[in-house]
Amino acid sequence: METQTDILIAGAGAAGLTAGIALAGAGFRVALRGDLETRRNGRTVALFEASLRLYRALGVWRRLAPLACPIETIRIVDDTGSRLPTPPLELQAEEIGLDAFGANIENASLVMALAAIARETPGLDLRETRLDDYEFASSDARAATVDGEKISAKLIVGADGRNSRLRAAAGIKTREWNYPQVAITALLRHSRTHWRASSEFHTRQGPCTLVPLPAEGANRHRSSLVWLMNPGEAKRRMALADGELAREIETQTRRLHGAIALEGPRAAFPISGLACQSMTAKRAALVADAAHFFPPIGAQGLNLGLRDVAQLVECLETRGADDPGADKPLRAYDRARKLDVSVRALGVDLLNRSLLWDLPPVDFARGVGILAMAGIGPLRRALLREGVTPPGRLPALMRPLADAR
Repeated sequence: METQTDILIAGAGAAGLTAGIALAGAGFRVALRGDLETRRNGRTVALFEASLRLYRALGVWRRLAPLACPIETIRIVDDTGSRLPTPPLELQAEEIGLDAFGANIENASLVMALAAIARETPGLDLRETRLDDYEFASSDARAATVDGEKISAKLIVGADGRNSRLRAAAGIKTREWNYPQVAITALLRHSRTHWRASSEFHTRQGPCTLVPLPAEGANRHRSSLVWLMNPGEAKRRMALADGELAREIETQTRRLHGAIALEGPRAAFPISGLACQSMTAKRAALVADAAHFFPPIGAQGLNLGLRDVAQLVECLETRGADDPGADKPLRAYDRARKLDVSVRALGVDLLNRSLLWDLPPVDFARGVGILAMAGIGPLRRALLREGVTPPGRLPALMRPLADAR
């Protein structure tokens, strides 16, 4: 079987599905191939305001909103034993004119909802199968699925994760690094309300974060856990019974949410980073984890990937309507994303390492930064906007409706 299309997307996670819906909505014929990532493993994503604007612009947020919980407050607690102790810091969305910073949603729920929308989207052909062989020519690109389908397209978009086969086939060079950390993720239910607040406890081994989730059935108070720690502690904690692990979570989070119980399976994954020399190659473009990967701190991962998607759509609409895989739109996309990706990767890396380094100058600098955020309103609001709705020219799909095209 042979398929011809304008754009082929490799990867059916949240970023790939969003790209497929957005590009089909922009008028391109899109084929999307990949395995749906619907296994419940305790992982969630906090979608910030710019990402919510994207989903509103695509007309899909009304389907996703019931699955998500708004995040109205971000609480930061220093548990490092720093030489410059700082009081807990509470940041409110209303300070920057928002009802909420964003909303937290379980990964599996997001993917299942987006897949249902993708199957209803005209011009988008979604099939659950993996792409294997790739070929890139001057006029088109070709790929084959593991079950024998052959596909030709003007452009192939890699949304196939940090171990991207497309990236390797396109010859895009990467730089990779590791951290002495493992993250444990889980869904939790608890006896006290979370008040729609995300609470980050910064420890010497990394952050331990509770992010609010919506009620589900009889479970009124729910949150997701992302807990970074050294590999030895991760191995020990993953071997604990659910009740034992829950007691350790309660201790680390100062029983902020009361009695805790695990809800469903937990997962653990090593913490590492990846950066690409370029986000494009001949007839190929990368988005999300295929293009950049770093620790799950500050909820920057998928939000950054969705900005990739919105920018790619804009570049292809304005410069690649006739040939989405031509050099001009791909060069424009790569240029437009370089600074944002570099700044986010550097910021997350420095914050993570500042927790791991038990050095007086680092403690002092981090403590001064927290105290400055607490005491200087304009600085605090500027940093909040930077994280939630980055300044500068956002892609059209992420601008407020009054500013969008």
